[in-house]
Amino acid sequence: MDTLTGVVERVTYFNAENGYSVLRLNAKGYPDLVTVVGNLPEVTPGESLRLQGQWAMHAEYGRQFKAERCEQVLPATVEGIRRYLGSGLIKGIGPRTAEKIVATFGAETLTVIDAQPHRLREVPDIGQKRYLAITQAWEQQKAIKEVMVFLQSHGVSAGLAVKIYKQYGDEALNIVQSDPYRLARDIWGIGFRTADKIAQALGIPPEAPARLEAGLAFALSEQADEGHVCVPQAELLRTGAALLEVPAELLPAALDRLEAQGRVRREALALTGAPDNPAVYLAPFYQAEVNAAGRLLTLLRTPATRLAEFQAADWGALFARAAEKDAAVSLSDEQRAAVRLALTGKVTVLTGGPGTGKTTALRALIRLLEPAGHPVALASPTGRAAKRLSEAAGRPAQTLHRLLGYSPLEGFTVNEHNRLAAHLVVVDEVSMLDLLLFNALLKGVDPAAHLLLVGDADQLPSVGAGNVLGDLIHSGQVPLTRLSVIFRQAAESHIITNAHRINQGQIPVFPKEARDFYLFAQEDAEQAAELTVDVVANRVPRKFGLPALTDIQVLAPMHRGAAGVAALNQRLQAALNPPAAGKPERPLGGRVFRAGDRVMQIRNNYQKEAFNGDIGRILDIDLENQTLTVEFDGRAVFYDWLEADELQHAFAVSIHKAQGSEFPAVVVPLLTQHYVMLQRNLLYTAVTRARQLCVLVGSRRAIAVAVRNATVSRRWSGLAERLQRGDAPQPHLL
Repeated sequence: MDTLTGVVERVTYFNAENGYSVLRLNAKGYPDLVTVVGNLPEVTPGESLRLQGQWAMHAEYGRQFKAERCEQVLPATVEGIRRYLGSGLIKGIGPRTAEKIVATFGAETLTVIDAQPHRLREVPDIGQKRYLAITQAWEQQKAIKEVMVFLQSHGVSAGLAVKIYKQYGDEALNIVQSDPYRLARDIWGIGFRTADKIAQALGIPPEAPARLEAGLAFALSEQADEGHVCVPQAELLRTGAALLEVPAELLPAALDRLEAQGRVRREALALTGAPDNPAVYLAPFYQAEVNAAGRLLTLLRTPATRLAEFQAADWGALFARAAEKDAAVSLSDEQRAAVRLALTGKVTVLTGGPGTGKTTALRALIRLLEPAGHPVALASPTGRAAKRLSEAAGRPAQTLHRLLGYSPLEGFTVNEHNRLAAHLVVVDEVSMLDLLLFNALLKGVDPAAHLLLVGDADQLPSVGAGNVLGDLIHSGQVPLTRLSVIFRQAAESHIITNAHRINQGQIPVFPKEARDFYLFAQEDAEQAAELTVDVVANRVPRKFGLPALTDIQVLAPMHRGAAGVAALNQRLQAALNPPAAGKPERPLGGRVFRAGDRVMQIRNNYQKEAFNGDIGRILDIDLENQTLTVEFDGRAVFYDWLEADELQHAFAVSIHKAQGSEFPAVVVPLLTQHYVMLQRNLLYTAVTRARQLCVLVGSRRAIAVAVRNATVSRRWSGLAERLQRGDAPQPHLL
């Protein structure tokens, strides 16, 4: 193999999943920049590399160096050292500090930092705090070098290598070599496939018990990511065998071992169709489902009520008094029935589409309860949904995590031992509520209190595992009011009327007089993507005065494809937030994050109080301290660069991730290439996210396919079955 050494001038492309990179290298002995391709660790401009590989001629791009091995080396020249230190690799050193350090020590800079770090105090503006940060970061870089070299030789990116070292410290190498599958259990961002790749390289046989157990647990967790609480055993064994590429007969014994370890639970349920095909759960989901069913039945069966006075109320007089106090609470017969049911039933569900008056019914409830001294708690699964609920109800509302007093150290502090004081607990946007959070909510509701669950049953189910609202309705055990009448003011909105048309299986209409609902027809995916960007960046702001960065949200059915979330984010970032002098940016995980970017949190991070689906904006990128500052609803949250994999760009987001949010304007690319995702509830959910304006970009045929496809993907869950058979509440749930 040939050897090539040089300094990275720029990173043209990096794929975070497999490390495939395209670099431009200022190579020693070559007058022009050299193109390097290959699966490499994530590098930054300014780093020095020693590469081994072969030269090749590409038909379109010309001569390239195909790297097969890569070693990150320390630079030798003053300019190389300056670029290396200024690249942000060492916490505490940014471009300006790098200039000062190199100006002080010249070619001896790295030797000084390594052997005489105390001399850093000679550099202007380096005080004790920064000196400590730099020396600690340098020592950590040295300590993880051995781990880095080992892991990178097995295809693990530098970012994940650092995470592994931070998780296990000096034991990292031993743990990786002795039990690589532990990485998938302990570290977010490392899945079974990465751990399996390391294990295979270490010579662990394909039929090793640890591998079979890890593969089955991973198959279950993947199903949970798809929304399933449990999986029929036969289905799990089939998918597990395909994943592991081993004979299926090896897996029942592995499943038995997982159950003996307490990591999974099995139970025969009617939903799986046969007694010898039990439902298999990851242990936390099993406990949550059993306990949620028991707690819900406890609430329904407990005769004690904090709202006893309403059992024999004069409802005509009550509603008249509420209307006198607030003209906005003049109620229809449906709404009156919903209010009455909520005040007399211990647990009730209120559902209905947009414009049917769910919010008005809630306002009436509050007007009836507060004068009588009954405290009401209002909550939603997300911050944006809670903010909408607060504005609509005219009373403070919180996220469920905040209502239940979540603490990173203690978990939910409101629980069965410390319940809510509210006489009525109202949870809005319940279609977003997953099973684990629902169980936590039920722990905190006093058996004598009332619980009202409000949501649109026709929207997409939760991002997390479970189908709580659908299961409660399907069980037939929880009293339900379904609002169906669209009020006159709402009927004037084409967003609302078209949402109901879609829900009834009718094609939306695009009349010329419509001022809030448009279609830009385009069949080709590339052209539709270009048109989507033009609509967001130019047409909507020009016609409606809505700022693109804050008020217009693109919602796409899929992540992949020319008109998918990933590609649209790249186009929209370039159009709405291009690079500029004085605007810091940093490539992380294959993406360039830039101050001003719209981003979304993609996992629950309880320590930061940032939750899956929260949308914010990057306020600042600190190259010296290696942090991003993101604003979520007026609150600044700090991310270490290693935590940037919890963020993704949100100029465009998936329709599923937009649940519970509402935007002044939404733009929805909808094409036949999205065929696998084109479902009625998907399009309905997208349209109902728009408050003032909804624009569809794409194919009339794709719209028709979505409207006609009323199939709802089944989610495996035993909650409805447990409620129907009346599973006796356990004593500790009372």
